[in-house]
Amino acid sequence: MAYEFTDANFKQEVLQSDKVTLIDLWAEWCGPCRMMTPIVDDLSAEYNGRAVIGKLNVDDNPEVPTEYNVRGIPTFLLFKNGELKEKIVGMQTKQALQSKIEALLN
Repeated sequence: MAYEFTDANFKQEVLQSDKVTLIDLWAEWCGPCRMMTPIVDDLSAEYNGRAVIGKLNVDDNPEVPTEYNVRGIPTFLLFKNGELKEKIVGMQTKQALQSKIEALLN
């Protein structure tokens, strides 16, 4: 199961982290977001210990999407050492997300 990011833990878990972090911004009512859940869960298990992969519900946590100017979901935010490296909007394949994560791990 993917990590659950919130407005409350974002600073500590993302901005102060030295790990590569992928956040899936989603909402329960968003069909494409729900379709991404198994991919995000797979990536979370696959990169366990190497990168932090998780989800942030935009309805429950409005601060992070506002801070990063997220206009549509799903949106993926990719961080390394607490710095935003990439913002990816829309559904993605597992391979596309893997290549983005791998690029930052190397």
